[in-house]
Amino acid sequence: MKTSTLIKHVSAIAMAIAAASSSAGIYVSGSTVYENSSPFVMRGVNVAHAWYADKTSSSLSDISKTGANTVRVVLATGKLWSKTSESQVASIISQAKANKLIAVLEVHDTTGYGEQTAATLNEAVDYWISIKNSLIGQEDYVVINIGNEPFGNGQSASTWTNGHKNAISRLRAAGFKHALMVDAANWGQDWQNIMRDNAASVLASDPQKNVMFSVHMYQVYNNASIINSYMSSFKSNGLALVVGEFAADHFGENVDEGSIMSYAKQYNYGYIGWSWAGNGSGLTSLDIAQNFNPSTLSSWGNTLINSANGIKATSKKATIFGGGSSSSAASGGTCNWYGTNYPICVNTSSGWGWENNKSCIARSTCSSQ
Repeated sequence: MKTSTLIKHVSAIAMAIAAASSSAGIYVSGSTVYENSSPFVMRGVNVAHAWYADKTSSSLSDISKTGANTVRVVLATGKLWSKTSESQVASIISQAKANKLIAVLEVHDTTGYGEQTAATLNEAVDYWISIKNSLIGQEDYVVINIGNEPFGNGQSASTWTNGHKNAISRLRAAGFKHALMVDAANWGQDWQNIMRDNAASVLASDPQKNVMFSVHMYQVYNNASIINSYMSSFKSNGLALVVGEFAADHFGENVDEGSIMSYAKQYNYGYIGWSWAGNGSGLTSLDIAQNFNPSTLSSWGNTLINSANGIKATSKKATIFGGGSSSSAASGGTCNWYGTNYPICVNTSSGWGWENNKSCIARSTCSSQ
């Protein structure tokens, strides 16, 4: 190795040790989500694993074929539904990766806490810690959505804010380096703007500054004006936003799904449609694939997948799977090594390498930062 190259490597490592720790894998910078150092805009579908575990494998395969790049998967702690075991979670991650899907994993038992029997955010964190071995090392492929719609209506802004700050603190202390997703108050719809007004404070509390925010857009978002106002507020504040759930209607009330997808495209924000199949009485119109059959899309499913701003037209697979436009002299992608982009080595399995007349870093070493 050339002396100048060695000095460069030592200097980079020293800077890495001295610098504030950057998150491995998927990470947030300003209003943009990145993976493999490339901007990543989620285009995906929700899958109700906790209730239809026998359908998960086929659902992931079918969803991938739509062109989706993300799947959000319903897990359960055992509080309201049978606990999703660590082995099941490991299998879900493995299958998502095989289907070239980034997995957003969420605890559903927290839904509507304060208005109905539900798990607390602390109980959700307990669950994440209990399945930690299936998650550590998967930072390139997994986003942890701490708790689904973890507060109903009538909760104070401080309850939502402090609850998430505490949850993030506990997860980081437990060694999780993953990108974290935080759901809005008011059953996810944030009609009181609690998340909108306090998101920056929650992000600032994370030592890794690696938090994205998720709003669930149902009947509160029934016109273009309110959708644009909400998304533009996050954009102007430099915060990463994802529409973690939405559909064409909700309990018979209209949702402006066309404007949601249009503005998501305009602001480069992700969206994840609810849900592939299996919705109960009064919500069957939310099924994207009728009876889990990918050949029989509902009207909503056809809009989500095939419309001008839908999944097929706007989704790009994550570069970690070989999609997108990330490239380097070593053809292995790029690594954001504490603020500096380096090529990812093709032939070097760990540490630093020298390939195609350039310094490169092994993918495993990049992830370990």
